[in-house]
Amino acid sequence: MSDLTLWMSALLAAAMLVSAALSIVTTRLPLAILSAGAVSLFASILFMLLGAPDVAMTEAAIGSGLTTFLF
Repeated sequence: MSDLTLWMSALLAAAMLVSAALSIVTTRLPLAILSAGAVSLFASILFMLLGAPDVAMTEAAIGSGLTTFLF
């Protein structure tokens, strides 16, 4: 794994943690829904970086797309 990929993975992991914490602590429902969708979006980008495009597309479609739309 190159240094750039390692830094991008660490940045995405940190963004996922911040978004997850925000969705747990916030009291406003729209912000919590968007934060949970951002966690799924960051996860799909991370899956793409790690070489799993099929999992990334599924996570993007189901995790961030459909789940955010249903709520």
